[in-house]
Amino acid sequence: MKEKDFFNKKSQVYENDVKRVDNVKNIALGIKKAINLNSNHVFLDFGSGTGLLTEYISKDIKKIIANDISKTMNQKLEEKIKEKKFICDVEIVSKNIIFEEISVEPLDGIISSMTIHHVKDVKSLMGKFLKMLKAGGIIALSDLELEDGSFHTEDTGVYHFGFDKEYFFNLAKSIGFVDLKIETVSVAEKPYGKYPIFLLTGVKPS
Repeated sequence: MKEKDFFNKKSQVYENDVKRVDNVKNIALGIKKAINLNSNHVFLDFGSGTGLLTEYISKDIKKIIANDISKTMNQKLEEKIKEKKFICDVEIVSKNIIFEEISVEPLDGIISSMTIHHVKDVKSLMGKFLKMLKAGGIIALSDLELEDGSFHTEDTGVYHFGFDKEYFFNLAKSIGFVDLKIETVSVAEKPYGKYPIFLLTGVKPS
């Protein structure tokens, strides 16, 4: 069954929204503040889109595996790779990692920005993340805090109207992540409201 590309049209103008770009920058700054990045690290960017978060993090690590199931988002990212917009190596993987195994080297970290509310089974996703990481590997996952459903004004395959921070924290804990921390790192401003964004960080036990 072919998956619908919810971002077919949106990918063309995705980075034109200055506030969206600023939010991703805030998330990236939160990640850099929360975890130690180094030039040997290999990370997965889950829901990489046009590579906004990848772009900020690429300055500090060895390689990023950019994972997104949107064909049009990946095309935009491919253009940026050809334009040498990234400091580190970037590899695009378009498979849906929830249902498919991907052949990648053991990961030092997994980052994500504003993607997990598009995933139906978050518990299974967290379990997949744990499996893909090296012992001592890091997660840094950012998403909407619980909202009333007004954040999205178009159909982009939304399964969750954000997440309660305590719920999200405890879900990661139940999967086996340790040294967990969660905090608000940005606020998405729209004409009809303000929407806090959290960052959860944690570690796979050694």
